[in-house]
Amino acid sequence: MNLLPAQPSDRLATGVLLFSASLWGLSWLPLKWFIAQGLSGPLVSLFTYGAVGVLAVWLLWRDRAAWRAHWALVLALTLVGGWANTSFVNALMLGDVVRVMFLFYLSPVWSVLGGWLFLKERIPPTRWAAVVAAIVGLWLVLGGPGMAGGDALAFTWVDALALSAGFAFAANNVIARAAHAVPLRTKTFCVFIGCGLLSALASGLTGQSLPALSGPVALALLAYGFVWMLLATVTWQYGVSHLESSRAGVILLAELVVSVGTALAFGGERLTPMGWAGGALIAFAALAEALASPAEETRSAPVPVTGVRTP
Repeated sequence: MNLLPAQPSDRLATGVLLFSASLWGLSWLPLKWFIAQGLSGPLVSLFTYGAVGVLAVWLLWRDRAAWRAHWALVLALTLVGGWANTSFVNALMLGDVVRVMFLFYLSPVWSVLGGWLFLKERIPPTRWAAVVAAIVGLWLVLGGPGMAGGDALAFTWVDALALSAGFAFAANNVIARAAHAVPLRTKTFCVFIGCGLLSALASGLTGQSLPALSGPVALALLAYGFVWMLLATVTWQYGVSHLESSRAGVILLAELVVSVGTALAFGGERLTPMGWAGGALIAFAALAEALASPAEETRSAPVPVTGVRTP
């Protein structure tokens, strides 16, 4: 981000973060296009995140003196962050974008629980209320009362992927807060390595072979990894590094708005009234978590700049 000033104004930092959130919110478009070309989720994440991961290996090796003493935390970030990205890509490619995004945005719930259990953070009643609201929202999105009667919207394995992505992303954030001595660049790029490794493992276990890639598809994969993903990640880091945690958290909700809005407008997706109600509760919980006052906690938890992005 050498093209941007080291000390930007709030307006510039906000604009950069909105740009990043929009890129993440629109990421379902190229992913759906890739699956239309006959590519599976593991192969797409292997050729996009994994390709960046090859570069990341060199960067991490160069910075090894700074993180060697904390190798266990770096390994945890690699595996947990890698799972967050891999499962999220597969869920978006195979499932309904709106449903996947709402389930993924339960990650603030897991962040609260993880901070309470592992970092001994004191959670105020308002944040516990947001957790309850998100859980009720999850129940409604999954079908509400209809789940017990075998409703078509009942829980699926794609839903499990979306939920696990949010859970892993929240766990990644908790680990990142504990790994405060690990350089930011290390915490960022080790996730790309983890995603590449897990995608390769998934491709091998499912017996997926490399399809014949046309020139345009191969270029699109490389552009998605080295341009779209890197640009979205770096602009996200820049924005959250220069804004207050609460403000950045609210701005990053634009990702949910953009993804759901475009999927409904251009993706041919629909949402039932019960789904709208559940999604609203989940969005409210994410907003409440973003606005949580660090002063109410025993330990301040800044917006974690690791992995993909934060709700």
